[in-house]
Amino acid sequence: MAELIPFSEALRERTRGVHQESEGAGFMQDLMSGRGCRDDYIQLLSQHYFIYEALEEAAVWMREDPVAALFISPKLTRLPAIEADLAFLLGDDWRERIAPLPSTARYTARIREVGRTWPGGFIAHHYTRYLGDLSGGQIIRTLLQRQYGFETNGVGFYLFGDIAKPKLFKDTYRAQLDAVQWTEEERDRVIGEVSLAFRFNTELFDDLATAKAAA
Repeated sequence: MAELIPFSEALRERTRGVHQESEGAGFMQDLMSGRGCRDDYIQLLSQHYFIYEALEEAAVWMREDPVAALFISPKLTRLPAIEADLAFLLGDDWRERIAPLPSTARYTARIREVGRTWPGGFIAHHYTRYLGDLSGGQIIRTLLQRQYGFETNGVGFYLFGDIAKPKLFKDTYRAQLDAVQWTEEERDRVIGEVSLAFRFNTELFDDLATAKAAA
């Protein structure tokens, strides 16, 4: 009998296409290359506020679940940093100046749905957001600082001050994924949910591009 590859590897391989599609979205390519503008980043961060609000609410609901709780860590919490960034970028009335785009509303509704009812679905969205932040966030922060003149204020979202060794943290997270005793059917469901999360991201970038063109 052939040895099964670790779940974290299967997850990465089977979502590679939708992941690359999301990373290659025109809005993000423009932002990272300097063809965008500072306001583009502010609009993206504003949508992140709603996404992480939903995700971190779901973490509260899931913290008593024996499987989901293994992945929840205060070291990953992003919402306070996003709030501080938006206050710096938009002012104290930032909450009145932002609203979710249609894709964000669909995305957050899905997070809240699985965050109350399905630990595997919650973990899928948790994995997609936070490991993505740890993997690409430092590069993105550096590019934003270089392209748009940020120092630390405004890009705190990408600073994980409580995680001294991101690679070790990610390796531990993936080992925890590999250790979960899910059935093959449940693993397929989780992989499908990760793919859905990446598609939500792509739709968000498309919405941001459309909103920018209409402005």
